[in-house]
Amino acid sequence: MAGRTDRSVNRRQFLKSVGGTAAALAIPGCWDAGRLKTAQAGRERPNIIFIMADDHAAHALSCYGSRINKTPNLDRLAAQGMRFENCFCTNGICAPSRAVILTGKYSHINGKVDNRGQHFDGSQQTFPKLLQQAGYETALIGKWHLGSVPTGFDYWNILPGQGEYHDPEMIEMGETKKYTGYVTDIITDHGIKWLQERPQDKPFCLMYHHKAPHRNWQPDAKHAGMYKNVEIPLPETFDDDYSTRSDAARQQEMTIEHHLQVPYDTKLKPPEGLTGDALKKWKYQRYMEDYLACIASVDDNVGRFLDYLDQSGLAQNTVVVYTSDQGFFLGDHGWFDKRFMYEESLRMPLLVRYPREIKAGTVNGDMVLNLDFAPTFLDFAQVMAPDDMQGVSFRKLLRGRTPKNWRQAMYYHYYEYPAEHKVKRHYGVRTERYKLIHFYYDIDAWELYDLQQAPHELNNVYSDPAYADIVKQLEIELRRLQKRYGDSDELAQQYVQEYLREQQQKKEKSGGK
Repeated sequence: MAGRTDRSVNRRQFLKSVGGTAAALAIPGCWDAGRLKTAQAGRERPNIIFIMADDHAAHALSCYGSRINKTPNLDRLAAQGMRFENCFCTNGICAPSRAVILTGKYSHINGKVDNRGQHFDGSQQTFPKLLQQAGYETALIGKWHLGSVPTGFDYWNILPGQGEYHDPEMIEMGETKKYTGYVTDIITDHGIKWLQERPQDKPFCLMYHHKAPHRNWQPDAKHAGMYKNVEIPLPETFDDDYSTRSDAARQQEMTIEHHLQVPYDTKLKPPEGLTGDALKKWKYQRYMEDYLACIASVDDNVGRFLDYLDQSGLAQNTVVVYTSDQGFFLGDHGWFDKRFMYEESLRMPLLVRYPREIKAGTVNGDMVLNLDFAPTFLDFAQVMAPDDMQGVSFRKLLRGRTPKNWRQAMYYHYYEYPAEHKVKRHYGVRTERYKLIHFYYDIDAWELYDLQQAPHELNNVYSDPAYADIVKQLEIELRRLQKRYGDSDELAQQYVQEYLREQQQKKEKSGGK
């Protein structure tokens, strides 16, 4: 076995091991790709269709190697465009991820740090507003989940809150209407209708956003039984005991065994007398049957949408993006839900098709973030990305060219605790090989994972002397990234104090109960 000397590296060796330079780690993607390029000024600007699902884990797409389902229509996008292997979120929960995508700024800058508290501040700068100002027709259809009235859109038709799977209400330009049918079909119908009726004399940006496959996973009649007689394989980490990790992993409340609710999540009561491991596996099977059936409907509807683009002649000059607001645990580590900085939650699927620029069937392994979506959309529209946007356009990656100073490390910060699922507040840094996480608030715990040696993150090596120098170097890079993005432990504590004040106010309003 390798001894300490094998892991002891100087700073230059460390930076080489993660594939970059100190500057690249501190300033991800520091090339100025958001600026207007004079060579493009006369070219026709493409349309942009941004499709986003909710809680769709990358390992539940067959183009990402899924062992549990097939997604032929989403695979079409991968086959006709580029698939990103390392797209990550910066705060793994619904509303904050959406706010990051809209603004190109971290949660602590755009103000939406969790699903609670204040609604998203719609008065701030967003990429749809900038596209609008540049002559794009903009629309938002489907899930919004930011509380405030959408701004920057010529047309919007959204689900209130999380929305309902069956016979949903939607709010169209301020007017609430009820529809009969299944939400994934209805959102797609509205998306196609808008494309048919939009102004034909200008480019457009459509945000076409699905509710599915969000909890509690209610499939439509067409797909409800498709996995009923299929034994869905258990993930390798299904029986993880968290033995090497901090209390953060042990004290969460998102296990399939103890926290998946019967019958709310499972829809059925378990067979009489089922207990222990057998009950845990039964609950997993029921969870996955419905989750995957919801995805099958998303896949069918994306296929219907892509067919319309082909038939209408829009496909060639339209950038089509498919992603999810973050990843999701599919029994991995015995869990459902997201939030943690662990791989299954951190990683987002990202498929991009644009026939005029992207070579079909390509795969990119560079590190991109949801932070980068806004400047990338602006880049395609030939719009200058404002200097205060913290993301970077990845358009060059789509063309098959990785800048020499592209990011080699990413920063993550999760805030929603104490709250549902009890995932503790934490921040961290991930490089190609390593991940360092700090859990805080009512705990002070560090975890380090060597993703090359233990890709399933079962072995926390933070206290292993062989990794002492790696820890030091990662801590330095973590602080550099925090400084780069305007975050700090002091700011994190301000958010803690703000949370405590809100809780005290709620207690006083309720008469101390």
